[in-house]
Amino acid sequence: MPVSDKDKFAVLWRPRRVWAIAAVHGDAARLSKLHRLIADQFKLGDRVVYLGNVVGHGPESRKAVSNLLAFRRAAIAGLGMFAADVAVLRGAQEEMWQKLLQLQFALNPAEVLGWMLDQGVAPTLEAYGGDGQEGMRAARTGAAAIARWTGALRATMQQVPGHVEFMASLRRAAYTEPASGGAKILFVHAGLDTSRPLTAQNDSFWWPTEDFMQRDERFGDFAKVMRGYDQDRPGLAVGHCRMSLDGGCGFGGPLLGACLADDGEVLEVLEA
Repeated sequence: MPVSDKDKFAVLWRPRRVWAIAAVHGDAARLSKLHRLIADQFKLGDRVVYLGNVVGHGPESRKAVSNLLAFRRAAIAGLGMFAADVAVLRGAQEEMWQKLLQLQFALNPAEVLGWMLDQGVAPTLEAYGGDGQEGMRAARTGAAAIARWTGALRATMQQVPGHVEFMASLRRAAYTEPASGGAKILFVHAGLDTSRPLTAQNDSFWWPTEDFMQRDERFGDFAKVMRGYDQDRPGLAVGHCRMSLDGGCGFGGPLLGACLADDGEVLEVLEA
C-alpha cells in the first residue's frame, strides 16, 4: 500500500523498536514521568510515536505540549536519530483545536463551539488564555467578534515557542517501513474505516469505532494496527492484528507507553 503524501503520514524507517505513547489528555506530570521511563531504556534504532490527544480534558495541555517538544528535541539529538524518527499524530482534540481557531468560518459557530466544549476542548482553550463563555458570546455576536477572539488565541500560542509549529506538523497516521521482509505496523489515533484505503480515511482516524478490536483482520499490507485512544480505556488490548492502548490518562487513569518489536510484538508496557 504505497503512501506518497508525507505531509499527512509519518514514516518510521527501519525501526529496531517503536515506543507508542497513548492519549495524554493534558496530563503533563504523567507525560514527564513516562518520558523519563522511556529515556532510561531508549536504544539506538528506536522510534517514538505519540498517538494523538496530547491536549484536551486534562489540566495542563500547554505544558504537555512543551514537555513533548523538549523530549523530541532530546531524542533526535541522539546518535543516529533524525527528525522523522519521532512522529506525533493528530488526535480528535488537536483537530477540534484547529477548527476552533477557524470558528469564524463555521455556518453555526455557537453550535459548533458548544459541541467542542462538551467534547473536552475547554482545558486547551483555557491553557491559551481563552474562555468558553466569552467564545460563546462572540459566536452569537458575529464573525468579526469571533475573529477577534480566535486571533487572541493565536497570538497567545505564538508567544509559546514551538506550539504553532507543533500543531501544524501533526500527521494523520504513522507507519513503519521495515527492512526487506519485515512486518509493517500502522499507528492511528482512534479509528479506522476498513472499507477505505489509508489515503481516503478522512476523519475516520479521529473518532473511535466500536468494532475496532472486533474487526481483527489485516488491513492492507499492515500486519498490525495500533490506536492510542479508546473511549472504554481498557489499558492494553491485543488481538491478532489490532491493538488498543489507553489507560485513561486525563480521566484519572495512568498514561501508557508500549514498546513494540519491529514485527509488532509488544515487548513491554510502561505506566506513568
